[in-house]
Amino acid sequence: MPSARLSAAFFRRAISALPLLAFPLPSVAAQDAPVQKVYGRTPAESSPPAWPQPVRATRGAPNILLIMTDDVGFGSSSTFGGPVPTPTFDALAKAGLRYNQFNTTAICSPTRASLLTGRNPQAVGMGYVANWATGYDGYNSVIPKSAGTMAQILKENGYNTAMIGKGHVTPEWEMSRAGPFDRWPTGLGFEYFYGFLGADSSMAEPNLVENTNPVSPPADPDYHLERDLADHAMAWIDSQHAAAPDKPFLLYYATGTAHAPNMPPADWLAKFRGKFDAGWDVLRAGTVARQKKLGVIPAGTDDAPHPGTLPRWDSLTPDQKRLYARYMEAYAASLAYADAQIGRVIQKLRDNGELDNTLIIYIQGDNGASAEGSFDGKLFEQSALSGVREDPAYALAHIDEIGTKTAYNLMPGGWGWAMNAPFPWAKRYGSHFGGTRNGMVMAWPGHIKDAGGLRSQFHHVSDIMPTVLEAAGVKAPEILDGVPQQPITGISMAYSFQARDAPSRRTVQVAAMAQNLSIYKDGWVAATAPMATPWERTPPKPVPLDQRQWQLYDVRRDFSQAHNVASANPQKLEALKQLFWAEAALSNILPIHGSEGGQKGRPDPNEGRTMFSYNAPVSHIPESAAPALVGRSFAATARIGVPAEGARGVIIAHGGRFGGYSLFFDRGRIAFTYNLTPAHMTRIVGAVPVTAGAHAIGLDFAMDKDVPTGGANVTLTVDGKAVAQGRVERSFAQVVSHSEDFDVGMDLVSPVDPAAYDSAGSRFNGTLEKVEIIVK
Repeated sequence: MPSARLSAAFFRRAISALPLLAFPLPSVAAQDAPVQKVYGRTPAESSPPAWPQPVRATRGAPNILLIMTDDVGFGSSSTFGGPVPTPTFDALAKAGLRYNQFNTTAICSPTRASLLTGRNPQAVGMGYVANWATGYDGYNSVIPKSAGTMAQILKENGYNTAMIGKGHVTPEWEMSRAGPFDRWPTGLGFEYFYGFLGADSSMAEPNLVENTNPVSPPADPDYHLERDLADHAMAWIDSQHAAAPDKPFLLYYATGTAHAPNMPPADWLAKFRGKFDAGWDVLRAGTVARQKKLGVIPAGTDDAPHPGTLPRWDSLTPDQKRLYARYMEAYAASLAYADAQIGRVIQKLRDNGELDNTLIIYIQGDNGASAEGSFDGKLFEQSALSGVREDPAYALAHIDEIGTKTAYNLMPGGWGWAMNAPFPWAKRYGSHFGGTRNGMVMAWPGHIKDAGGLRSQFHHVSDIMPTVLEAAGVKAPEILDGVPQQPITGISMAYSFQARDAPSRRTVQVAAMAQNLSIYKDGWVAATAPMATPWERTPPKPVPLDQRQWQLYDVRRDFSQAHNVASANPQKLEALKQLFWAEAALSNILPIHGSEGGQKGRPDPNEGRTMFSYNAPVSHIPESAAPALVGRSFAATARIGVPAEGARGVIIAHGGRFGGYSLFFDRGRIAFTYNLTPAHMTRIVGAVPVTAGAHAIGLDFAMDKDVPTGGANVTLTVDGKAVAQGRVERSFAQVVSHSEDFDVGMDLVSPVDPAAYDSAGSRFNGTLEKVEIIVK
């Protein structure tokens, strides 16, 4: 039987008889040669499996719990001599170190951007609050990719990262679900985010986001945002610990407190009744005395002079005293409650056995306490945004609402001045320590051994990031995610942990907030005198920049900036002024301008749109992506189907309880509410219910003149026939709502007209075919 295997000779004869093929054939020699190696191995060779390994943190790297409260002055907390009991802050101070020369930027977004990036705020585009960005490089609110955050760096080095609470570093035009999400917390290095993106939020009805998705409004009638934030922080700690107990984490926990609105739980508010009846002058004096006793300010410190335009407490009427004291009670109760919730988070670390390996940095305030409440305080923070002056008589009649969900209260500026003891000025004033000096505590068991110690080196919020990186054993990268990084100007504070009396390694710090300027150099501060105080009912005329008065302080001897020594040291002042301009150029601070300048041409998702069309119910469209109706006439048409039982619910709504507008059904009748503030509300209602079936509902908002604050005539129509008319005497001045969104077919978070409906029951019960809004 023939062999099944052909010989090589037979194979060659068979092939030679075939037609010439179009491809070459291997030679016998090639077939007999060893098999070619591929990637250094033959197919017969075995190779051990090799898995890609995750990056692991440095052995022994600590967890980082970074806490920042909001609008809390140096003299607010009991830890730094203030009148508000903060036992969690106190306990950390006893276990760790207090820093009494720690400085922020005088307002929210710049401090937060500087904290996260380790750079001066204008160097990362955040020279003012994100919601009032301007078109200059240092002020456009766009944190560049060349300024990587501590969260991005730690995540790349084996850390889990989470952020809970207030963001306020995302450009407004990027806040919709269309993104981009690069500058949302999850795009800035945080693997998990739960909180709010804007400047502030109601404690009872917050507008929240989880990662990049809106959160359903809370159903619990006793809900409180600070408790919710603590709950989410503890839940994240538990889940992270369960999944990877040996993996360190960064948790950035940013409270909404004590920014307006001050809405503490009722039982906490009750604890502070009558505590502030003596007034702000007595309170501040007592704070300064306690600060000296505690040693958090030098014993010889003079309190900064009383502002001439701020009324003395004794000059107020009994009604003013009663009203103003109630505002302060709400502020104090809010701060005390937030501190208690922070204590719950720290207890969770203790329960999980994580506390001993956690560096806790607790910064009490992102700037000084606010004096934005001016003379009388504000029952509604939105009054200033709407350009209306509150009537103190109205506030007095609603005094029992202060501290509750129905007020968005902001305390009088006199309390802000008192909370910033012993320094002059307040939030927004980047020129003086009342705006930029905040109490701060660090605790790290086994590494900070001078328990209860005080550190007086001069430091800045940009120094936190380098401190965290040094503690984690991480070097800041020159290139992050393929992008070369700009220099980190922050200076690690870790040297101060063991060296109580070490000289400050920060010798220079420039500051500019709007047009309030200062420069620190080796114990001296040159600062511009503010053009206007928070208490002037008629602000003075603007003074050109080159004609501003500069003040000089020797803060080596004058801790509180109580003594202006400019006239005795003209050469020192001139040298510091020149240094300011040099540092301002290096830090991207120029041009100096007001917060209202340079907004023309801001990116706008709706640029050129005059028609807005919605074919289905939709919620949580932020102000920047909603129809732009401030100072504009507009018309809205809704094609709907009314069910047999009659219509109820909302067709369109923008804003909520403290400002907005809503087109809705009131007992089956078409209705429109324009809520400038709860004290300035107009409701227009049709006479009869709309019948069952298909209808076209119309709204025409015709302004007298298309300018902000202008009045308007309003007409409601059903199938083209006018059914109600009314007048809105004053319209929005700047925004419809700074904290709530635009909805179609519902009004979520909080109701624009609480007397007519609630948010839970606001969904339109019929069919909604199309809603069109034409901006005229």
